[in-house]
Amino acid sequence: MKNSAQSTGVQIPDNIAQIALMVRKDWKNVYFGAVPYLDAMRSLNSVNDNYYEDSASLVINYFLANATTWRGEVARAVKAKLKQLVASAN
Repeated sequence: MKNSAQSTGVQIPDNIAQIALMVRKDWKNVYFGAVPYLDAMRSLNSVNDNYYEDSASLVINYFLANATTWRGEVARAVKAKLKQLVASAN
């Protein structure tokens, strides 16, 4: 999946907080259901971190479930990268 993100020309970092900033910059009207998970992602560095009692993987998966209305090149690349990070943590 990393290759698919790179083939679009969008470089996605491994740091989850940086990814969250990219999402905020690109997704102008964030769906209200995704907001708490996006906010939580800003305090995570890797998929091995925890947000209070929740694992980073859980937070990312809930974000992805609520980010279906976010579309475009950056959205596809970010979602692919997040899925790759979660898969590598399991």
